[in-house]
Amino acid sequence: MQPNDTAIRWIEEPKLGLSGKMYLPLFLQGLTTTTKHLVSPKVTVNYPDVEPQIDNPLIYRGVHRLNKDEQGRVKCVACFLCATACPAHCIDIIGVESPWPDREKYPESFIIDELRCIFCGMCEEACPVDAIELTSFYNLTGRSREEMIFDKEKLLSVYDATKDQEPMRSVQHGYPTPSAGAKQSTTAPA
Repeated sequence: MQPNDTAIRWIEEPKLGLSGKMYLPLFLQGLTTTTKHLVSPKVTVNYPDVEPQIDNPLIYRGVHRLNKDEQGRVKCVACFLCATACPAHCIDIIGVESPWPDREKYPESFIIDELRCIFCGMCEEACPVDAIELTSFYNLTGRSREEMIFDKEKLLSVYDATKDQEPMRSVQHGYPTPSAGAKQSTTAPA
């Protein structure tokens, strides 16, 4: 394309007025915001004496858990989508052939490094079977790095501890879950 081409429409930069050239309006806007925050009421929670109130636990991103199906088995099908979607690369899965007829694989090992995790929720969004979820459990402590690496058993124990307070989101929203023992169809409908 040539600069003198008739198909190009040149747009001129708009002229700034006096208030646009001066920083005074922006400065006053910033001071107004600061003053509002100075005089507004403060909310202080004396943690750990007073437990903080989580307004909506459905959208809070706390510790991970691996969900179980109706038969008490881990719901994960070892598709590796959560590990692929994780921007922090903190999920490590070893999948093996499943002994059950309703899935091809299951995780022999499922490890999440909670210290490396940024709690973004991408693993939860990527999972096609709602096997991994972030709970509203926030009080996560450990005395060593090894304690903060959650394996499959520890993730399933988080499910057992939180399943009554926080049912699986797929169950809460009434999403259909595959029936136990039913083979998933891999062919497209005609």
